[in-house]
Amino acid sequence: MSASARVDLHTHSTASDGTLRPADLVRAAADAGLDVVALTDHDTTAGWADAVAALPRGLTLIRGAELSCRWFGVEPAIPLHLLAYLFDPDEPELAAELARVRRAREERGERIVRLLQADGIPVSWSEILAGAAGGTVGRPHIAQALIRAGLVATTTEAFGPDWLGERYRLPKDDIDVFRAVALVRSAGGVPVFAHPRASRRGRIVPDDLIVRLAAAGLAGLEADHEDHSPAEREHVRRLAAELGLLVTGSSDFHGTHKTVRLGAFTTGPKAYERIVGLARGVTPVASG
Repeated sequence: MSASARVDLHTHSTASDGTLRPADLVRAAADAGLDVVALTDHDTTAGWADAVAALPRGLTLIRGAELSCRWFGVEPAIPLHLLAYLFDPDEPELAAELARVRRAREERGERIVRLLQADGIPVSWSEILAGAAGGTVGRPHIAQALIRAGLVATTTEAFGPDWLGERYRLPKDDIDVFRAVALVRSAGGVPVFAHPRASRRGRIVPDDLIVRLAAAGLAGLEADHEDHSPAEREHVRRLAAELGLLVTGSSDFHGTHKTVRLGAFTTGPKAYERIVGLARGVTPVASG
């Protein structure tokens, strides 16, 4: 791979909480000048086939997912996200766990809507489900309903403390992070901790947990991300170097749900090649 290749390893489509269909996402990635893009929808592989079918010439697709995890070493437990690349989607144990988390997401979403309705807020669960269009339901879909109702102006405002960030935030039944790492590895995939120091998102885990996760099979850390400050990015890089973990950078693109653009942050070719070399599940898909 060329040293100048542009690799974005964290994006979302309408299969979860992005606003572009998988086919449109890969076309947008090519238009943005990317050489490699990873489709990492929340807890699902539902967008993989459509992305492969629409893959533009010259673009390589990394099939992946972003797993909803939790660390139970403190009370209350801390939610975190694990990017899983190139795993076998048919591995039974991982597939069953992802299906369970998707059900939990939907149940959590319906409970949030009931809380909003109890406070007289005009949101409809059936409209939110329709807006998700069969994708994994997430808080951004509820945020869109709040925007349509004229209660907030943006997704960012909807995720503030008066709304989905605190007052109407409920936990969901996530995967224990150590179990998630083991499941991804067993499925031939490569696990990378997403935005591990993003303190602006809420509580973050201590470095000693990442040390333990590395010993358990964690392969890398996402350093370059819009929710990391420069100091946080540098901290992640130092920790990865100490532990021998690979470092990624990515946009975490969600379409119009976020302002960040495809390719806003990228992964170095050597880190990308390490991910491909470690994978034993599925292979990258390249279009002629």
